[in-house]
Amino acid sequence: MILTSAAISVFLVSYALIATERVHRVAAALGGVAGMTVIGLVDARTAFFNPDTGIDWNVIFLLFGMMVIVGVLKQTGLFEFLALWAARTSGGHPYRLLVLLVLVTSVVAPILDNVTCVLLVAPVTLSVCRQLGLSPMPYLVSLILAANLGGPSTLIADPPNIIIGSRAGLTFDDFLVHSLPLSVVLLVGYVVLARWLFRRHLTAPIDVENALGDLRPRDAITNMRLLVRCLVVLALVMVAFSLHTVLHLDPSVVAMMGAGATVLVSRTTPEEFLEEVEWGTLAFFMALFVLVGSLVEVGVIGEIGERAAAWMGERELLGATVLLFGSGVFGAFVDNIPYTTAMVPIVEDMVAATPHDGAESPLWWAFVWGADLGGNATAVAAGANVVVLGIAAKAGQPISFWGFTKYGVVVTTASLAVAWVYLYLRYFALA
Repeated sequence: MILTSAAISVFLVSYALIATERVHRVAAALGGVAGMTVIGLVDARTAFFNPDTGIDWNVIFLLFGMMVIVGVLKQTGLFEFLALWAARTSGGHPYRLLVLLVLVTSVVAPILDNVTCVLLVAPVTLSVCRQLGLSPMPYLVSLILAANLGGPSTLIADPPNIIIGSRAGLTFDDFLVHSLPLSVVLLVGYVVLARWLFRRHLTAPIDVENALGDLRPRDAITNMRLLVRCLVVLALVMVAFSLHTVLHLDPSVVAMMGAGATVLVSRTTPEEFLEEVEWGTLAFFMALFVLVGSLVEVGVIGEIGERAAAWMGERELLGATVLLFGSGVFGAFVDNIPYTTAMVPIVEDMVAATPHDGAESPLWWAFVWGADLGGNATAVAAGANVVVLGIAAKAGQPISFWGFTKYGVVVTTASLAVAWVYLYLRYFALA
């Protein structure tokens, strides 16, 4: 009991420091790990080798591999090309530009995972805002929110989907049939909601011709041969991501293979292809995994799940509702990947107590949607959030914890409400 209380206290203090930004988030997270080590919950085995309580190396190397690919692509001028294209296509209208970037994100996120998507689109967003003299905050926040809203759409769009799909036997096609329609509805709803959320930032149009002068998208490409080679590798990586279950390759392995191939075809030096790697973001993720793993170690997360299963009994709608909103709320405070890992065996027990299983179980889908959509609630709730805020800070355009969260909470609340209506109609009222 004393150890459990101590672990909860260390976690809450660390999270409070992250949320209030009294100290840098990496320092706060590493300090929390140090605290967990002092009370005896963290050692080399639990931190580095235990799949339940340690660092998820698949996520870390997925991020690292895609950061390397993005770093090489940046040298070709691709992001400046896309930024100029978006600027001219929008006609300088801030809201039209936001919608355009959301649409790009919603197309890319289901094909790649949402973290990879924001790695590719965030530099474009920063570049176009710089070209037009716009504050990047509403566009970067919208990029995160759109990526997470698109998270439920496919098996590979969000890491929790892969974890849940593997345990529940959910296929790529199952996600297209059951989950993609909800993502489409949510993304359309967000496009409308964003007009109100960022109404103070999306008013005055920009004179594109005056801002850009004679600059044309094609002028931004500095090395066409390198760009073609890198895009071929990226296309192969995307195909491999889509077929990773058939190829029996983890997404992290695909990303590392893609990073290696990109470095080989580009012939860049380590200093060049490592320049864009967000080392602080990777360190923050690793520390966060260990922090949450400590709560798993003392049984806090598992105890919550077990009590929920016992309370639900055979009341399937009640269980689905609790899973949807509970995952959304709980996932707002811890990264949704370790949370999903800890909860998935508990949900499996809950499903076993109901008449439905596999893709026909509303409990699995409620879990998927709650874990994915809850990722929008706070700045540290999902990988995409952490990555984009790290890129923004490195570019000299920092977005604070509360600067993101005040928008994220509104979108999360609305999206969970829509998800519940969809859940009720599809699996209960119209079943």
